[in-house]
Amino acid sequence: MLRISKLTDYATLLLTHMARGPQQVYSARGLAEQAGLPLPVAAKLLKLLAREGLLVSQRGASGGYGLARAPERISMAQILAAVEGPLAVTECALGRGVCEMEKGCATRPHWQLIGHALQVALEAVSLADMVAPKAAPVRLQRLER
Repeated sequence: MLRISKLTDYATLLLTHMARGPQQVYSARGLAEQAGLPLPVAAKLLKLLAREGLLVSQRGASGGYGLARAPERISMAQILAAVEGPLAVTECALGRGVCEMEKGCATRPHWQLIGHALQVALEAVSLADMVAPKAAPVRLQRLER
């Protein structure tokens, strides 16, 4: 089963709260309360998302976190990559030399195609799409082999 981690799910939850007021600056405590997450988890994710360039942080009494760019310009692929690392369905899709069976594997190019399809699909969905009241159909281009 393909599944994102709880941390990625929580990061998306925090970001969707922020996307509803994209110009605002949010405190870690306030976001944790809004999202129903423990403060240490929210703080860890906010720091990670800032380090990965999805958020900006402001120090000081009126500081906190804000989106680094408009919700329309943050894709689900970027969010997943920030928390999970590079997207790959199998180890061999990460690059050459990762899997000891790579040399004689007939399925590697197919897994790479599937990984590319997932990447395209995740890039097609923005943070703004995630806060829309109804999911809009996503049009994907036909993948070429």
